[in-house]
Amino acid sequence: MRIVLQRVAHASVRVDGEVVGAVGEGFLLLVGIAPADELLDLASVARKVVELRVFEDEAGKMNRSVRDVGGEILAVSQFTLYGDVRRGRRPSFTEAARPETAEPLFDALVASLRAEGVRVETGRFGAKMAVDLVNDGPVTLVLDVAPPEEAGKARELAPSAGDE
Repeated sequence: MRIVLQRVAHASVRVDGEVVGAVGEGFLLLVGIAPADELLDLASVARKVVELRVFEDEAGKMNRSVRDVGGEILAVSQFTLYGDVRRGRRPSFTEAARPETAEPLFDALVASLRAEGVRVETGRFGAKMAVDLVNDGPVTLVLDVAPPEEAGKARELAPSAGDE
């Protein structure tokens, strides 16, 4: 799973001109799903996202989580995060999960995020969407989450040296 996480002042997603999801302060998550992601512990992924300390505290240090600030999450499925442009001029999407695999996993991730007590809005899976956002900071992180058997091939959600 690949998640591009952006700290936002606000974000929304439209389908055919209609707003289908909108949030205030919090995160915009662009979520790409790979075929092996069915082996992921999605509750652990959701907990990591909700507990990431990327909001400033009173001293101006990134020391507060989206939960701490009462923030919200807008999650948008985006298979193009697995676009491979190493060869040719047109991206290959063979590393992205097929919709029948990706949609239930995306829905399960959203359910896990909601179970963490955070308000979560979504786009519409498979639709052509227009995403509007005001990136706050800007703060943008890329989380590559590897299934257990792929642990050595990609970065996992593991605590870093400064994480407590």
